Amino acid sequence: MSRKFWKNTEVGIFRVLMFLATSNIALALLLIIVSILYKGLPSLNWQMVTQVPRGGYYFGKEGGILNAIIGSVYLSFGATILSFIVSLPLALYINVHRVKQKRLVNTIRFFLDLLWGVPSIVYGALGFTIMIYFGLRASLLAGIITVTLFIIPIMVRSMDEIFKTVPKGLLEAALSLGSTRSETSFKVLSRQCIPGIITAVLLAFGRAIGDAAAILFTTGYTDNIPTSLSQPAATLPLSIFFQLGSPIPEVQNRAYASAVVLTIIILIISITSRILSRKYFKERIK
Repeated sequence: MSRKFWKNTEVGIFRVLMFLATSNIALALLLIIVSILYKGLPSLNWQMVTQVPRGGYYFGKEGGILNAIIGSVYLSFGATILSFIVSLPLALYINVHRVKQKRLVNTIRFFLDLLWGVPSIVYGALGFTIMIYFGLRASLLAGIITVTLFIIPIMVRSMDEIFKTVPKGLLEAALSLGSTRSETSFKVLSRQCIPGIITAVLLAFGRAIGDAAAILFTTGYTDNIPTSLSQPAATLPLSIFFQLGSPIPEVQNRAYASAVVLTIIILIISITSRILSRKYFKERIK
């Protein structure tokens, strides 16, 4: 048999495997969404998203999850902003300032990959240990710091992979024209990768708003909306967790309704980021 035949066979096999893998992922996602919508939509109403829990809410009484919605937004936005402040300079540092020091750069990437793989509950335990050492209470600030530590490796490595796609000739041209490495980093490389940076921020934001283990010990839980960083805060993942743990079917259905709200929030952020990415991509082409 000819080499061309074997080559076509291999291509066909890998296409089939790729199709099967994609189909399994799409099917799993579809089953999750259908299950959440089927069980959650009947229990979802305007009162649920506009009111805080009242006495006995977790026993089937009146109230809503407004405290968890606002708490999740506070926590995820705070952690994402802090992570961005740290992650962007670090990603630029290893791709511009230390790009020729391969051993150092690879070591930094190796440790970031290790931190990415650490379970979120470990970050929660670390934050809880630090809180005990300093005599701090569970609060919104403690949760923001813990989640920030959790998503920094995710954001840095995502930006790092994006920056690696920029042609080296572009950076060399900027440096040859007299630009400093800092100017090249922020005025050339960053502007070139704005759509990818937005995607990296979105990925980190999604992990921040959907994680429960990292904040289980540090953020606390309350039926009130936090008005300061020193107060505890409720979040949607923890609200879902507590409602699913109830033996009352009505409360369990409310957990699926809370999951619908969380999914909608993430969907809105995803669509917004794609719109912004396309906008900046078109402006960059012009």
